[in-house]
Amino acid sequence: MIKILQFGEGNFLRTFVDLYFDTLNKEGGDYSVDIVKPITFGSLERFKKQNNKYHIILRGVKDGKPVEDPYKVDVLNSALDLEEYDKICACFADEELKIIVSNTTEAGICYNGNDKIEGLFEITYPAKLTKLLLHRFETLGEKAGDLYLLPVELIDNNADALYDCVKKYIKLWNLSADFEKWIDTKVYFCNTLVDRIVSGYPKTPEDVAHIEKLLGEKDELVSIGEPFGLWAVEKKGEIAKYVKEGVHNIEVVLTENIGYYKKRKVRVLNGSHTNIVCAGMWLGAETVYDCMEDAKLVKFLNDTLTEEIVPFVSDDIAATTVFADSIRERFSNPYLNHQLISISLNSISKWKARDLPSFKDYYKAHGKIAPNMTIGFSYLMAVYTSLKKDGDVFKAVLPHKEVEYKDDVPYLEFFANGGSAIDFMKNVDVWGEDLTAYEGFAEAVEQNLIAIKQGKNLL
Repeated sequence: MIKILQFGEGNFLRTFVDLYFDTLNKEGGDYSVDIVKPITFGSLERFKKQNNKYHIILRGVKDGKPVEDPYKVDVLNSALDLEEYDKICACFADEELKIIVSNTTEAGICYNGNDKIEGLFEITYPAKLTKLLLHRFETLGEKAGDLYLLPVELIDNNADALYDCVKKYIKLWNLSADFEKWIDTKVYFCNTLVDRIVSGYPKTPEDVAHIEKLLGEKDELVSIGEPFGLWAVEKKGEIAKYVKEGVHNIEVVLTENIGYYKKRKVRVLNGSHTNIVCAGMWLGAETVYDCMEDAKLVKFLNDTLTEEIVPFVSDDIAATTVFADSIRERFSNPYLNHQLISISLNSISKWKARDLPSFKDYYKAHGKIAPNMTIGFSYLMAVYTSLKKDGDVFKAVLPHKEVEYKDDVPYLEFFANGGSAIDFMKNVDVWGEDLTAYEGFAEAVEQNLIAIKQGKNLL
């Protein structure tokens, strides 16, 4: 059996990674996935209640007709939280473990020099990983074998970033040279690119009832995604023995040049999402489809793609344009019900990873700020400067309603305590640079914020 350990239990991993390995099983493979919930927030009660089984619904349009295909997923062996640390250690000490997948959001792959090897709940994901890899090495020795790490966090060179963190913890904790040699020679950190829009659990009572009728049963873990799926994985070692290329519900590509796939997807698909989400929320849209039904938001999306994103992805602008056109079609899928508030999770790190690179390329090419991305960033700051704290919950005060908002707590605290957008833009620790150094950016954002708060539509 080929065993996979997965850090993260969210909708995306279940609709993408787990469905893929489940499909391989149904095609004659022998895979098993154990889930680890890497944070203390939330509960795994639904997994226990349903014996780790659930359904995926893929909704889209083919040949002009609606498609709604259900899949039953039973590849999960267990779902563990951090309090079940002994069981997690047992998974790491299993010789059949070959793949570790993670999705801890863009902010999850980070290093903290204050992390202690004795810690668990309070330390970063890379610190937890290093500690558990050490347990595998010390338990199995030579039998530890090859291991493949496939992070799917949406940051450039995600596996390289994870590897760098692990190496820093090895140094910080003064771990053995033999362990470091095993990490360097037997543990393969493979950069990846994932692409599938997932809206998750149905959002309305009517849709819940429809799904239950379609499945013939109640499923509290059901997740909805689009039919399109692409997983590009950096080809290292003997990964082809465990990750099969071709179309297995999603298309899998093993490549030595993942940069193009990564850059194209992060900038065109994710960058478009992130740049439009706060504008859409502020103007009253609930879903991506709502945005595509609004002529001004559609023009904003198209102009941003055509003028500020596509020209800077690769020299083959024609090929990137074809991909951008497919993105517009996917955004217009009426069945996804992809909530803007869900996309807005961790918007600060998302804008930095997905939009700032295109913004910088435009600035370098034209000697001025990108107008549409500046507007998108201004709406982002409008949402964050509207934040208030209600008990332990942070809420964004939008023109039409208040919504619970989630991001790194220090960011939320900063704005809830009256912090300004301009001061936040200057924070090098957040952005890696001072954003006000881009000529005209701070002034434009400041003026835009005044107009937005006065009720003007900048689109």
